[in-house]
Amino acid sequence: MRIYWKKTVAYLPFLCLVLVLYITRNNKGDLSTEEEKRWAREIVSQQLNSEKNLQSFTELQNDSSPLNISYHFLAGFPVQKQKYLTVGLSSVKRKKGNYLLETLNSIFTQSSDEELKEMVVVVLLADFDKDWNIQVVKDISLRFPHHVLKGHLMVIHAPQEQYPHLEGLKRNFNDAPDRVYFRSKQNVDYAFLFNFCANLSRYYVMIEDDVLCSKNFFTSIKKFLTSRKDSFWVTLEFSKLGYIGKLYHSSDLPRLAQFLFLFYQEMPCDWLLGHFRALLAQKEVIRFRPSLFQHVGLYSSFQGTKNHLKDDDFEENPSDIPDNPPADIFTNITQFEKYTANKAYDNGEDYFWGKSPSPGSYFTIVLHKPAMLSRVSILSGSQDRMKDKLQSAEVEQGTKPVMLENRVECLHYIKLGDFVDGQFEKNNIEGSTNSPVSCLRIVVTKKQEDWVIIRRINLWIKKKT
Repeated sequence: MRIYWKKTVAYLPFLCLVLVLYITRNNKGDLSTEEEKRWAREIVSQQLNSEKNLQSFTELQNDSSPLNISYHFLAGFPVQKQKYLTVGLSSVKRKKGNYLLETLNSIFTQSSDEELKEMVVVVLLADFDKDWNIQVVKDISLRFPHHVLKGHLMVIHAPQEQYPHLEGLKRNFNDAPDRVYFRSKQNVDYAFLFNFCANLSRYYVMIEDDVLCSKNFFTSIKKFLTSRKDSFWVTLEFSKLGYIGKLYHSSDLPRLAQFLFLFYQEMPCDWLLGHFRALLAQKEVIRFRPSLFQHVGLYSSFQGTKNHLKDDDFEENPSDIPDNPPADIFTNITQFEKYTANKAYDNGEDYFWGKSPSPGSYFTIVLHKPAMLSRVSILSGSQDRMKDKLQSAEVEQGTKPVMLENRVECLHYIKLGDFVDGQFEKNNIEGSTNSPVSCLRIVVTKKQEDWVIIRRINLWIKKKT
């Protein structure tokens, strides 16, 4: 075994604290309620976030050396030039059903030739059955020879002797031994996959081997990354299910691999990865909507049991995804709790929620770089709080930004139109000014007793011809 066991021993104090996971169980030995599951996660979170553990994690964070793993190339070849995005997935033999070929087909058919030039797909065949691996590689090579030869697809394998002990592990959460084996091996599979992909691209997105992709998912991801260019994040989510559509900086993959490998037997991967995000100081989930990946497998890879999980935010062919270029947000509407102004602009699932606005109250978006806007769409209110919509407001676009005492503001504005029933929509607006736009401002025109929710602000930039 050549995976830095000395480093693993060095973190045993950290590991021992995480082992304190004994919780109330029912007579059947399983977690009986969602409340108990949440309690279990809270216990783990408290252990991981203790002062001593944070110090240990800082040491791990600063150690980005790769795992010393020998991989077998089963199809494809190493990329010669770093790509923009790696799509990674791990696959094992299932007792019922096999969706890997359909997943790969969805990746390639939902991507344009230009998108594929900036992307590489890596499949880790993580089963120890050599005959199954050989057959799968044959099937992949016969169905996707073009993508293999073009360098769009690699298939790899890590031999069984590279794995740590997978039998006789602790039964945290009183999981059955076969369940402990499955989730522990899956953690190691993912650690090996992250480790391999660390230098292939700028970003990495994880999917599973039984998903459907939305049309041009690559471009949607790239737009979202551009809109958050100057913001801090560890993980971005493009699906709300399990470990599908989770995106990372490739520079974080070595320490993520180390983290998963150190705690491979403690809990499922999605729990561990949630703690990884939190320990790197991203406290809230950042999720893009609509979801770009959908779970389609009817039978799970564990015991072949039926799995009906579906992401109800998924759109196979989403309407035009907004550009929302990087910007700063300024408002004098008093925000409520954690519903900050930026949440109206970041295409996530949250929103801005502010207290009763007055005439002259503003909500201003200041673009980092001036741009010619072609379309603006603003939604206020929500299904749960329909009264909290902008009842009387107008939208303006501005030029000539200047720095004031506590904000940036444009000196010159042109009115685009008024809100109608809490919404604003305007197309073909690039002709309303000869200069690129620096500001977009919502101005309240009448006093409003109800609070206000600005749910979504979407901007589209005029395409270059």
